[in-house]
Amino acid sequence: MDIYQQLAYDTIKLYLEKEELPDLKKVNPEILTRRASCFVTLRDKNDKLRGCIGTVLPTYKNLAGEIEANAVAAATQDPRFLPVEIKELADLKVSVDVLNEPEQVFSNDDLDIEKYGIIVQASDGRDGLLLPDIKGIKSVEEQVTIAREKGGIEPDEEIALFRFTVERHED
Repeated sequence: MDIYQQLAYDTIKLYLEKEELPDLKKVNPEILTRRASCFVTLRDKNDKLRGCIGTVLPTYKNLAGEIEANAVAAATQDPRFLPVEIKELADLKVSVDVLNEPEQVFSNDDLDIEKYGIIVQASDGRDGLLLPDIKGIKSVEEQVTIAREKGGIEPDEEIALFRFTVERHED
């Protein structure tokens, strides 16, 4: 586990055991001085998704705060799953995707499912995000469709389309 994953794992463990967060003063300065958004993804021992929560744009003063908040949310607040239990920790796989700044694109031709994550945004602000290189997604059209569904955006609604790359931290 690298320092990003370790912070996410330690945060989940401490939160589940004591409802506390790690002391950020003890965290690697690389994470404390960097500001970026991120997603924390949890997988079980069978590599099935167990939770995934993140931010599109940074909401904390540093990446450490983003990782802590998203780790707790992925473990306890992902509406698709029951909260993670302490007994699951030993088998939990934790990954952290640090998002680079999104850029608007105007065609699906500017997308690549392996390289770029996407954000689709309706005119009223609803949006859906999908990380890059997700198992089972075979085309840009499928990636856009799933992102629309996540944002509650109908297939015939006009959207603004953004792409971004990630720095993926996983085992």
